[in-house]
Amino acid sequence: MPAEPIDPTGVTWTRVDERYITVKFITGIIGWVITAAIVATPIVLDAIGVFSGIPLWIKIVVSAIVLVWAAIDLSLIPRRIRSIGYHEREDDLLIRRGILFQRVVAVPYGRLQYVDIEAGPLMRRYGLCTVQLKTAAAATDAVIPGASREEGARLREELSVRGQARLAGL
Repeated sequence: MPAEPIDPTGVTWTRVDERYITVKFITGIIGWVITAAIVATPIVLDAIGVFSGIPLWIKIVVSAIVLVWAAIDLSLIPRRIRSIGYHEREDDLLIRRGILFQRVVAVPYGRLQYVDIEAGPLMRRYGLCTVQLKTAAAATDAVIPGASREEGARLREELSVRGQARLAGL
């Protein structure tokens, strides 16, 4: 993963599993199909005569906006996933994400309360999980989505051990 101006110097990011791209494509397509069905409902009801009055130009513009937005959103999925990375340093874990609006979060091991592993049916099907780090700060957004289950288990154990060691030193 190339370094960006926001990245700390000398950091080599570990990317999430490439299978996460497939998972995001599936969930993205499902979401856009539901959105398209909701947007198309008034258009279909107008076409079958349940109610009328939607001008043709509004039907075309709204349909085009939804289709273009869906195409752009789905085409950006691989770049979004490849922008997610993490790096384990001596005292903290760095988590990076974002293409246009980039974000790097540093979570000190001594502040970790627990490490949560989540995996829904689709994530389990592809052998993936989401590693969520819980700290005392409610606003901390420390999530590593799309880690392989083996890497998630390793991170849970490693980060828990490091957290306990740093907490004991306080």
